[in-house]
Amino acid sequence: MSTSALNARAGLKRDRVRDFLLDLIGDKRPGDAIPSERDLCRELGVSRPTLRAAIDDLVRQGLLVREHGRGTFIGPHKVTQQLAATAGSSFYVPPAEGHWLSRVLEFDSAPAGARLAHRLQVSPADPVLRAVRLRIVDDEPMAIERIHLPHALVRGLAPEDMESGSFYQLLRARFGVDVRSAVQTIEPTVTDETEAELLGVPQYAPALLFERTTRDAGGRIVELTRSIYRGDRYRITSELYFDADSG
Repeated sequence: MSTSALNARAGLKRDRVRDFLLDLIGDKRPGDAIPSERDLCRELGVSRPTLRAAIDDLVRQGLLVREHGRGTFIGPHKVTQQLAATAGSSFYVPPAEGHWLSRVLEFDSAPAGARLAHRLQVSPADPVLRAVRLRIVDDEPMAIERIHLPHALVRGLAPEDMESGSFYQLLRARFGVDVRSAVQTIEPTVTDETEAELLGVPQYAPALLFERTTRDAGGRIVELTRSIYRGDRYRITSELYFDADSG
């Protein structure tokens, strides 16, 4: 048998083991132990390297956790953010799962400068408020948000205002900024040294990079945000609609 055929067969075995483990994960709770490698190899009829390759894949995804000397366990529950498509081809964003709090790491104001002025559609001399906050869900660090706001829109905003509750609801109720729409991009990335330390993950851990430009009801840009979310603890689900032209 050729090398390529052998590699393909090994890949199919690993996929079968991975599917079995995913079913096993679905039947257990976070923190539950999975059977030993010896028992799994015997049940599945595969070698130890094939089993370990499949487990390694699921550990990288945060679905399984290895503890030296103890075994392998079901990983912590992932926080899910749902995006539901509307008839206008945009998305409704309900609150994400869990109890969210924030720790404000930086909070200052400075002239926009050319780059931010262009993106926020303000004058380069206009002050821009910059806030960096660590987002915490159910006592676990989840994301780092870097927020830029035209200072004129949020005069009197203090760091403690951004520690709990909905920030957009605060903008509406206190500052009369009626947040209505945003353009957001999402792409894979990895954490740098500082991000890894704040999020409690290894350096170069998988992460999701969000960049969002937010507008109010009148179409004015009111916020620029760049966020790093843990790839092992955060996921997005989308509700989609199809018509006769959908691919």
